[in-house]
Amino acid sequence: MFRRIGRLLAAIVLALPVLTGAPAMAQAAAPSGPIVAHADFATCLGNVRSRALNEGIEPQTLTSALAGVRRIDHIVRADRAQARPSSLPYFWGYASKRLSADRIRKGQDRLAEYQPLFDRLYAQYGVRPQYLVALWSLETNYGSFFGSTPVLDALTTMACDARRSEFFARELLNALRIVQRGEMTPPQMRGSWAGAMGHMQFMPTTFINYAVDGDGDGRVQLWQSVPDAMASAANYLHSIGWNREERWGREVRLPANLDWRRAALDLDERAPLTRWRELGVRQATDGALVPALDIDASLILPAGKDGPAFLVYENFHHVMHWNRSRFYALTVGLLADRIAGEPPLAWTPRSTTAGLRGSDVLLIQQALIARGVIGDFRDPDILRFGFAPAYVRFEDIAEAARHLAEVIEAGEWQRTEFRERAAVT
Repeated sequence: MFRRIGRLLAAIVLALPVLTGAPAMAQAAAPSGPIVAHADFATCLGNVRSRALNEGIEPQTLTSALAGVRRIDHIVRADRAQARPSSLPYFWGYASKRLSADRIRKGQDRLAEYQPLFDRLYAQYGVRPQYLVALWSLETNYGSFFGSTPVLDALTTMACDARRSEFFARELLNALRIVQRGEMTPPQMRGSWAGAMGHMQFMPTTFINYAVDGDGDGRVQLWQSVPDAMASAANYLHSIGWNREERWGREVRLPANLDWRRAALDLDERAPLTRWRELGVRQATDGALVPALDIDASLILPAGKDGPAFLVYENFHHVMHWNRSRFYALTVGLLADRIAGEPPLAWTPRSTTAGLRGSDVLLIQQALIARGVIGDFRDPDILRFGFAPAYVRFEDIAEAARHLAEVIEAGEWQRTEFRERAAVT
């Protein structure tokens, strides 16, 4: 019973970043300008024009780029659904779809097809080819689907919606700068519903800061040119500090007596590999103790105590700068390993049971917040960091699990006040 409740507690606490949402490939914040969001789309467009003019966008660019721009309601619904999903993913249910034999085979084929390009990029940027190919797979399935949404429509829609207006207003302004510089025309700018573009799904700010010409033709074409897309991705990772000497992390086996509370809620909780070795942590592949190296690592248990265990290193954090989902970053690392010819996970999945319903998690979280078991996931630190740093407020995890059992068994989480609070989150 305790083990089941303990796993549920971990799922509910670790669900916090899923429910608050986080933009993919997060960028350094630019200085904020006047707020553009407004319920009336025409008024919002006027706000966009005023701010764009103040920030150096030329009138003719605005006239050509924003002519015919429209609000797309399903984009707002998609953003709301991402922030409050109907269910929370189970790690292996998420990862297994992206680690299929077909994806691995295609990745190995792409690696062979573009081997000279990847070798050149590794020499220049220090990013091993398998990581670029794995990111390519997860972003667009090797260029098989870029998205068909007009990017300017998508970004304007999101800038006019209050939830993440400032982030998307900055992206919209940078998209307009791309048009103004003549690098793309509005009809060419098609991508995801959130405005991400090309083989590697760059947001406009990422394009401006990191996109490079990888084939030497004097242009940057993230749709038509695989060399441009891969070089731009390698430049991005290199620029944020990718360590060419290290891998992303590794699957490990934990000793039976290891306190599983060492698993990081906050990824800044790290210890050198030498310490993990002293604790008896072993490599999953051969059972040997992890290397006695002075490399900091965090322990992650993405499916709870009975799921796979990983020690993750600096480059894992850099993948999370690309996309702040731990499931995503783990899957990139695992897929990169498989593309490079490494064996599959040593851990054997026991189930692909669907995760908890997001609506139920919100209610249970409210009940646990009221008891003081976890921090309020609307706290600034959680919204800023995108995960819950040590937000279980009980030193003894069994005591926290006891509160969760009481909340569930007594039906406390179904109280009207919690439903009302969850409805406004």
